[in-house]
Amino acid sequence: MAKDDRPVSAADSAYLTLRADILSGDLPADERLTEMGLADRLGLSRTPVREAVKRLLIEGFLTRAPGEGLRVTALHADEVDQIFRIRLMLESYGARRAAEFASDAEITELFRLADAISARVPARTEADYDAMTEANAAFHRTITQAARSPRLSSMLSLAVNLGLVLRTYRMYSAQDMARQARHHHDIAQAIATRDPEWAEAAMSHHVLAAAAIARARRTRT
Repeated sequence: MAKDDRPVSAADSAYLTLRADILSGDLPADERLTEMGLADRLGLSRTPVREAVKRLLIEGFLTRAPGEGLRVTALHADEVDQIFRIRLMLESYGARRAAEFASDAEITELFRLADAISARVPARTEADYDAMTEANAAFHRTITQAARSPRLSSMLSLAVNLGLVLRTYRMYSAQDMARQARHHHDIAQAIATRDPEWAEAAMSHHVLAAAAIARARRTRT
């Protein structure tokens, strides 16, 4: 059965709804939450909500502190800067290794994903944002896989805050989206050319541009 034909489980539905509410601001940063309250909000039992909360905690959308319960994660300036700096070091190194070790199939997949992102620029609907987000995540996962470094993969899984990545995507203007889409093609081309230095530089440029957009947005809010 094709992926799009699978029925959406209650846990998936809860996850997607809560994630959308966080990204839209309907659940604002630092909002204190309970699983029971979220279940009432969604009209679901606590079991699927508990599963959704686990995913949102892992991805950085929610935090849980002793004595405070659940909160929508508030990303402060210094934390955001740290996340992007860590991504800069790890993902640039990953791209460098991918230029050396990527298979032909992985390179083909990178170009396919870069095309999929470009096809949705500029994003106009939630479906566009979702498709771009999924393709972007798959693009970066493919590079990490192609780097042939389990240690790097483990470090990135801890360092990359998906909540921040998705929030940054929603900050993009049409011009930002077009620029970031071109970066994916540049990175794919550098890896296909088997040029580690170019691949490292292209990924560095990509992450630094995303960091600049996030930083500019903070100064406007």
